[in-house]
Amino acid sequence: MPRSRSPFRPHEHDVLFSVGGLLGGLLLYALDLRNSPAALGLPGWLSLVALFVMSGAELLRRTAPQLGLTIATCALALDMLSGTLVTTVLMFSDLVYAAVLYGSPQAARRIPRDCYLITALITVGTLVGFQDSAALLLGFATAMITIVPAWTGAIIRTHREAAQAARLEAERTALLAELDRREAVAAERARMARELHDMVAGHLSAIAIHSTAALSLGDPKATHEALGVIRENSVQGLAEMRRLIGLLRDASGDAEPTAVPTLDGLAGLLTRAERIGADNGLSFALHDERGADPARPDQARAADPDAARPTTAALPPAADLPATAAERTGSSADPSLAPNAGVDAAPAAGADAHALPAPVELAAYRIVQEALTNALKHAGPGQVRVRLSRAEGGALRVEVVSPLGDRDGPRAPGSGTGLVGMRERTTLLGGEFEAGPEPAGRDRIWRVRAVLPVDEETRP
Repeated sequence: MPRSRSPFRPHEHDVLFSVGGLLGGLLLYALDLRNSPAALGLPGWLSLVALFVMSGAELLRRTAPQLGLTIATCALALDMLSGTLVTTVLMFSDLVYAAVLYGSPQAARRIPRDCYLITALITVGTLVGFQDSAALLLGFATAMITIVPAWTGAIIRTHREAAQAARLEAERTALLAELDRREAVAAERARMARELHDMVAGHLSAIAIHSTAALSLGDPKATHEALGVIRENSVQGLAEMRRLIGLLRDASGDAEPTAVPTLDGLAGLLTRAERIGADNGLSFALHDERGADPARPDQARAADPDAARPTTAALPPAADLPATAAERTGSSADPSLAPNAGVDAAPAAGADAHALPAPVELAAYRIVQEALTNALKHAGPGQVRVRLSRAEGGALRVEVVSPLGDRDGPRAPGSGTGLVGMRERTTLLGGEFEAGPEPAGRDRIWRVRAVLPVDEETRP
């Protein structure tokens, strides 16, 4: 494990600068190459003291730049009085640069202003004291060893801070993109789970119910019929699984989109559910009141006096239904199956007059589909009623009511996933969902109710 650097341990580059400046200054001192003679009668060897102090201050240019600059300022004053060495002056300018670049933000703002002030004072002072324009050269030299390195350090620091801010922004953007990706993946996984459950759960429930019946009944004819239903549902379930797997494997996105189930397919959905639930004493009724104005409940009755009364519509056997129609309405994903069943249907006048957005129709279809699947699993003998109507504001109200009670027939186990899926579909559209038992006279019922809003943006 690498050891952490001590706060005052000099950087390798600073050691090179210090040693290089010291050796260069010693060489200039040995060759007696000085910029000016000693002042105030001070001995010349004091310039060596200033050189060594300045070299020591160079070791602090990164770890303690402000302390190093303070020491260097004192060393420079001593060097100026005892005979100036160029290397000492150069190391001082480097320490000004380092103090702005590596120092605190306050120091980086203060040092350039101090350099301006010192340069101005020296220039004005020499002009006033010596009354000679040549004193401007001293001001220029002061600016070269103070203002120029301070400017350079400030410019480089600004660019570094901008680059650091850009890196942080890039990291933040990458993090947000990763969070968005994970959220999108989670949402897509949830959507796939809902679709898979809605498409296959009905088939598997029918298989579970009829396989239990085949095992419990001793009638060879009933067993044969149950095995036929099991085979039919297993084949349809496998077909749905293959279709979904094919869509997932198609990375190009060129696969032809499948038909989206609509509410027009509910009659076929209830027909197939009727066959599965017939052995358990279940019947199914569909009441489509979407054409009625919620503010005027007598509207449909006035338009058609018989429309408000459920009538029995003799539906053809599932085997006689065109396969293309079943595919168009998405009935292959239904709780399966088939023939010789009648469904009570009461379409209201003008039910098709108000078109619904595709997401609303799909959600309503899946909610009814899952509610029927749950009724086949758990409902007691009686009638399962499906009601479609329009709430205030044009929202679609879906209601499925099934009887609660014990029954002698087989039951399929449940996990509660269907209720979660129905609630998620409703929530995605900004609607309201509730499901639970309710009293109905001396009996109890299970009611599933969903209100799906129809926004202007989603209207076809």
